[in-house]
Amino acid sequence: MERVARNLMNQFSDMPLEQTQTVFFRWARRLRLRMEHLFLHKGFILLIIGFLLGRALILSKITPFALPFFAAVYMMQRDKAGLAFIALAAGALTLSFETTLFIFASMFGFLLFNHITKKFVNDSIKAMPFVVFFTSFSVKLTMIYFLNNNWNAYEIVMTFVESGLSFILTLIFLQSIPLLTVHKRKQLLKPEEIISITILLASMLTGTIGWSFYDLSLEHVMSRYLVLLLAFVAGATIGSTVGVVIGLILSLANVDSLYQMSLLAFAGLLGGLLKDGNKIGASFGLIVATLLIGLYGEGKTEIIPTMIESVLAVLLFLLTSKSLTEKIAKHIPGTVEYANEQQQYVRKIRDVTAHRVAQFSKVFQALANSFSKYGFASEEDYQEREIDYCLSDIVGKTCQTCFKKEQCWSQHFDTTYEYMKQIMLEADAKKLNHQLLREWDKHCIKSKKVVELIEKEVSYYQANKKLHKQVNESRKLVAEQLMGVSQVMGDFAEEIQRERENHYLQEEQILEALQEFGVEIGHVDIYSLEKGNVDIEMSIPYCDGRGECEKLIAPMLSDILGETIVVKREECAAYPNGYCHVTFGSAKAFVIETGVAHAAKGGGLISGDSYSMIELSSGKYAIAISDGMGNGERAHNESNETLKLLQQILQTGIEEKVAIKSINSILALRTTDEIFSTLDLAIIDLQDASTKFLKIGSTPSFVKRGDKVIKIEASNLPMGIIKEFEFEVVSEQLKAGDLLIMMSDGIFEGPAHVENYDVWMKRKIKELQTNDPQEVADLIMEEVIRTCSGRIEDDMTIVVAKIKRNTPKWATIPAYAYMKKAQ
Repeated sequence: MERVARNLMNQFSDMPLEQTQTVFFRWARRLRLRMEHLFLHKGFILLIIGFLLGRALILSKITPFALPFFAAVYMMQRDKAGLAFIALAAGALTLSFETTLFIFASMFGFLLFNHITKKFVNDSIKAMPFVVFFTSFSVKLTMIYFLNNNWNAYEIVMTFVESGLSFILTLIFLQSIPLLTVHKRKQLLKPEEIISITILLASMLTGTIGWSFYDLSLEHVMSRYLVLLLAFVAGATIGSTVGVVIGLILSLANVDSLYQMSLLAFAGLLGGLLKDGNKIGASFGLIVATLLIGLYGEGKTEIIPTMIESVLAVLLFLLTSKSLTEKIAKHIPGTVEYANEQQQYVRKIRDVTAHRVAQFSKVFQALANSFSKYGFASEEDYQEREIDYCLSDIVGKTCQTCFKKEQCWSQHFDTTYEYMKQIMLEADAKKLNHQLLREWDKHCIKSKKVVELIEKEVSYYQANKKLHKQVNESRKLVAEQLMGVSQVMGDFAEEIQRERENHYLQEEQILEALQEFGVEIGHVDIYSLEKGNVDIEMSIPYCDGRGECEKLIAPMLSDILGETIVVKREECAAYPNGYCHVTFGSAKAFVIETGVAHAAKGGGLISGDSYSMIELSSGKYAIAISDGMGNGERAHNESNETLKLLQQILQTGIEEKVAIKSINSILALRTTDEIFSTLDLAIIDLQDASTKFLKIGSTPSFVKRGDKVIKIEASNLPMGIIKEFEFEVVSEQLKAGDLLIMMSDGIFEGPAHVENYDVWMKRKIKELQTNDPQEVADLIMEEVIRTCSGRIEDDMTIVVAKIKRNTPKWATIPAYAYMKKAQ
């Protein structure tokens, strides 16, 4: 050993300091892991617990701890029951022969009764406390009878009390034993579990009664250390509770220690209250409690030994490593360490989720790339290959049996191939050149038969070429859709990664400004200060419906943050002295006021037109009109289904163009009937009023700005006609006060005896004397119907939207200039 130690010292002396520290920490970690494996996995901690519980007594004669401990270990970890048996027996041997005999007999009796009970009861764990009670009661009475040859009332009552305690301790140990012997990385301790562990530890401390050094009691030092540790980790509530529990159990074990319950409870309370002063503050709480209770005890105990015991407990507490206190705190709800651990766990789950979503995004992107043109032959290569295939079949049917085969395909290969290829291309275009046929007739002795076969094979060539084109178009469409899904999932992965930002400085500044203004605030939590996406939560005292949030706080926040802030959500207090919880957020710069007028053909009930106003989560507002082909229920279902698909896809965040292409593919593939739909879509950004128009086979829209009328149109085919679908997007910057007028063809082309619909509609819109959206919609529809002599020749739908600035009811209230920093 000396030689090994000397070699280690020499090895460390030759190492640099950083390397020495690395090796030391590695060895320390290995030692910790081995000790953890030895005590937790191998169960050697049960030897310590069992030995102390085998010595534990109440009123110097009652031993209710041993049998419940053995029963709990036997039921929860049967492979380690032997260790518990040895430990309990060893602890009992240090007391007396009678105690040892009782513990031995009760454990053997438990095994017997438990084996019998299993035959009649299915749930042995629920029956366990009753088996322990019956075993303890019967074994104790049997021992008393054999030792004293009779029973008296006092002994029977004490036996009943001991058995009742065993019954209760069994329930407690069944909860606490797994917590100390099973290692779980994520283990939340409930309040009742904390109390159960405390009772187990206090029961172990009773096993140290009688162990003293220079009149200093070990159980007093360890009990105070335990209370101090838990008060520092979990606070005053847990500290005082643990103090009461430990003090009560120690008092039951030794009546002279009754004052310990008061001392420990008071020490736990003061230690928890002073925990903000770190270990020194909590230790000071124990010293103060010891002095006060020691003086109160007067002649019951001497103050100096008690103070020394408390000082020793403080020294043990100060020597306790920070890692141990943090590890304990991670399992107790309400502690900062527990909150950090939970936050770290949530962050880890969030990162894993974001990573998986990002992986799915890459998968969809890879699928999109696989459906793109990459890796496939170009149109030219495909055409050349198909021509070669067709010519090969023709040559096999004609030239293989011809005596001039060698001359045509060996001596004049290029000439023969070019002649046949040119004939096939002209046959495909249905423009056969007579000059080419005459030249081919001179070159080939079977010219007519070859030309006939070429004309016959051209139909197969055309069918293959058409099929290839359709496959390419479908591949391209699928690739675009997959790429759109990939982009949405990628954005979602980035959104998951966003955390609540820390705005402690801004929270303090806002709180100070509001309090200086005379508004009492409970707390301020800022989740986002992003322009247009402000998210702030506050708690304010109950205002009895005076509207302080909307009238005072929101205007002040508007001035502080430089943008309009409104009340998004408010939860009023349930009682007058409580607090209301309010959420403030950014108001949209613009709001949309709409009006709609619609009518079915001939005054029917079902119109082939459908319309929708959709407020998207991205701060945008969408207005859409869809016109199904024809009239009646079938056209209505087609247009209504188009808008439903559009709404669902847009709300996922997919780009508008990809969404419309997806709808087009669905409409094109869903049915073989010629059912088409138009779509007139306007997407308005509520922050700056910029608008995108996507007009798919629809009529023009108009914007009325004062006396000026702006026409917005685009030439795009209706959806569902062709699969190869491209369209243009028209952008327009709207302003406050503008009227956006969107209509179906029944309105635009409805007026009778009108040659130029554009001029007529612009004139009617310009002549309007009102800016109310609903009145505008009603007046235009009424004018169209009047031109048709009151007849409704087609389905009619008109949607009018007015762009208005969002002006809150309450203006801003000036706050302090320095508060602009909060932005």
